[in-house]
Amino acid sequence: MKQDNILIVDDEQGYANMLAKRLSLRGFDCQVCYTGQSAIELNIWQNFAMVLLDLQLPDLYGTEVLKQIKHSRPEAAVIIITGHGSRRDEEACMQNGAYEFIHKPVDINRLMEIMAQIKEKTECQLR
Repeated sequence: MKQDNILIVDDEQGYANMLAKRLSLRGFDCQVCYTGQSAIELNIWQNFAMVLLDLQLPDLYGTEVLKQIKHSRPEAAVIIITGHGSRRDEEACMQNGAYEFIHKPVDINRLMEIMAQIKEKTECQLR
């Protein structure tokens, strides 16, 4: 699995594309989708090291998408990025295998720290 391969899932297309561009400039290979179902399908066919997942999607709630992703690819590190998540949402996401739960607007430096932790952890597991 390529450790810098990222799936960004957010129905706010401008936001998702901007985040992908910012991460691409930092050396990450990003793919973007805008619905929960498309994220689930892409995750089946491609092995993403990380998934940046919004909760408010037009077709499925993010916690359901998280469950499906972790079911098909338990090794995928899923970071929830939301503008609307509650404490209850955070607890549900963490119980279902999310690596981190952060609120929008995202501090890109904080996101990079989290992603570096994931990459380091993955590299240690591969040794």
